[in-house]
Amino acid sequence: MAKKKTHASHGTPAVVALDRAGVAYDLHTYEHDPASGLSYGLEAAAALGADPAQVFKTLLADVDGTLVVGIVPVDGSLDLKALARAVGGKRAAMADPAAAQRATGYVVGGISPLGQKQRHPTVLDESAAGFDVVYVSGGRRGLDVSLAPDDLLRLTGGRTAPVARA
Repeated sequence: MAKKKTHASHGTPAVVALDRAGVAYDLHTYEHDPASGLSYGLEAAAALGADPAQVFKTLLADVDGTLVVGIVPVDGSLDLKALARAVGGKRAAMADPAAAQRATGYVVGGISPLGQKQRHPTVLDESAAGFDVVYVSGGRRGLDVSLAPDDLLRLTGGRTAPVARA
């Protein structure tokens, strides 16, 4: 994976954050097709020719009144109870999509764990450790970035825990 010097044409906050951090990553673009019938994440995996277990979606949940980012494989779902436990909370519910968009600065289907308007507690599913590289949204529909899970954790201040359900 080669770090590119600049990705000005894809200047989402996520790409800017990656460039500033100087970590190795690659950009992957594809044409988002709203008529595909697939979820955003499964559409990305299919378009990229990647294993859906290696492509991760970014979800926001409200855990005891605090927004928390859960990052799980696109072929699974977020276990809200496990997410709450991972951050020392009691109750979790999916965040309202409008609240998620306001808090992150991204639209649903393009929410990246990187470069959000403000940093939120972040939990990456432990399955990411099984890959040298994972794919996450680059900050818009049709743009993914691949990077090492350790770099993702470092840049988000996140931790790993078993928060995905098949």
